[in-house]
Amino acid sequence: MHWLTDLLAAIGVVLNGIPQGIMAMSLGFAIFPTLFSFIFASAVNGVFGAVAPLSFQAESLALTGKLGRDLRERTSIIFGGSVIMLVIGVTGTLTKIVDILGNNIMAGMMAGVGIMLAKIALSLAQDQRLAGGLSITIAILVYLLTKDLVWTIVVSVIGSSLAAVFGQHYRAELPAHVTARRFVFTKPQVNVRVIRGALSLACLNIGANISYGLITGQMTGQKPNPVNLNLLTGTQAIADMGTSLLGGAPVEAIISATGSAPEPVVAGIMMMLLMAAVLAFGWLGKLGKYVPSASIAGFLLILGVAVIFPANAATALHGANGTVAAITLVVTAIADPFAGLLSGAVLKFVLPLLGLGV
Repeated sequence: MHWLTDLLAAIGVVLNGIPQGIMAMSLGFAIFPTLFSFIFASAVNGVFGAVAPLSFQAESLALTGKLGRDLRERTSIIFGGSVIMLVIGVTGTLTKIVDILGNNIMAGMMAGVGIMLAKIALSLAQDQRLAGGLSITIAILVYLLTKDLVWTIVVSVIGSSLAAVFGQHYRAELPAHVTARRFVFTKPQVNVRVIRGALSLACLNIGANISYGLITGQMTGQKPNPVNLNLLTGTQAIADMGTSLLGGAPVEAIISATGSAPEPVVAGIMMMLLMAAVLAFGWLGKLGKYVPSASIAGFLLILGVAVIFPANAATALHGANGTVAAITLVVTAIADPFAGLLSGAVLKFVLPLLGLGV
């Protein structure tokens, strides 16, 4: 009966990813082309026996939506970030970057991302008071009762969406390109916002690939950790590169419950193929008409404040370079991950040259 347990784990992760897929639609990303990423990643995991799957990730979507003003800028940010990550994956420099900067500075950046997500959640709630406010209220209550992110996102999204549909007769008219079942080439552009956004997305993915990838690997119980970070980084980069050229949404490393399934590789592949089917048959687009973008506000707030921030902030502020890590955290929260990591790197190596302690 292992296959049934694998399937249930896969379905759970798909349910977790659907609201974030709806978030991708609210940012103008085309959904149909994104199935390329899921099919490609499932093939790679099958060939190499990789346990870490890819899916929609709230952090990368929120960051891309914040830094890109329109669809072309957002897909250009994804393309640029994927080029950077491909170089990092191919050359095997992912862990070297962390070794140079230090775990606490990387953790400071991730903790800053947690605050950034909370700020985005509150902004969504201000724009759509009923859906956003109710989503946050439900998410807080459900998480306090269950400590379970899947229940938190499912109940808060469904509850706030039902309130918007029946209370405000909400029904969104999504742009044609978002739900169209076709591939349309989107030419990348280069400007200051795109370059900064690509660097920020790459910085976020460096931290996410290491932390989320290794956590999924730890869930398998196998030693040593079965996650190949260079393979994960290269897979994610190529998937995003192809999808972004077609106007699709980014898919990144996630903490996946499939890691705890009896056959984690099979469960991860099942999850990605199921998500590809959801996109291919247009089911996500149909759901998206009745789900306000602010319905994910509660999940973003809990993810940022209760999940990402505490553990990473504790790591960041513990031990050497605590002050630099704290500055990295604040700059990331105020600006973006690239500015945060850049400030941390400069302070770590420049202050000792000036005879100043960190």
